[in-house]
Amino acid sequence: MKLTTIRHWFSVKKITILLVLTALASGAGLAYELNRIRQIEAFNLAVSTGKNPQTDKQSFEAKYATAYWLAKNERFKEATLLYSQLTQKGTLSQRAAVQHNIGNMFFLKALQVSGGNDSKIRDEVEYLLMQAHSSYKQALKADNQHWGTRRNLDRVITLLPENPTPGVGDSDTPGLILGNIPNGLP
Repeated sequence: MKLTTIRHWFSVKKITILLVLTALASGAGLAYELNRIRQIEAFNLAVSTGKNPQTDKQSFEAKYATAYWLAKNERFKEATLLYSQLTQKGTLSQRAAVQHNIGNMFFLKALQVSGGNDSKIRDEVEYLLMQAHSSYKQALKADNQHWGTRRNLDRVITLLPENPTPGVGDSDTPGLILGNIPNGLP
């Protein structure tokens, strides 16, 4: 009786139907994967040429690649806006990469601006270096294993003055500048 039941479940017709369904499902999966590979190649081509991708427009990778391209072409304001949208998205490693690139933008801009003895230029360079310092520190908090961030942070620290200007720092509010306070108590 048991042998009849097993033969009933494994008849040639049922096995053929099962194999045909498996082949159809495999073919559909293969077609989907080939289409996805084509989309990824088009995405990579668009990103590498600085164009907007046609697929995955709202993905982390699309926004990151666009911001990277903007920063590479010295369009720092637009890149900073895109990067700032990404600081709360993605994995810790991705957030660290975003902070690293923000630090790089500030660092590069400080290197471009420097070159004069004017106090305005010096203050601007100091501000940009402090912003780079802050971004690199945030990147290292997210991912402490990135040696490029560590190296850049060390470079920024060596360029920063020992006594920073009051009001220029990590906080969003400028510091209190106490210039006319007399020495000693009345």
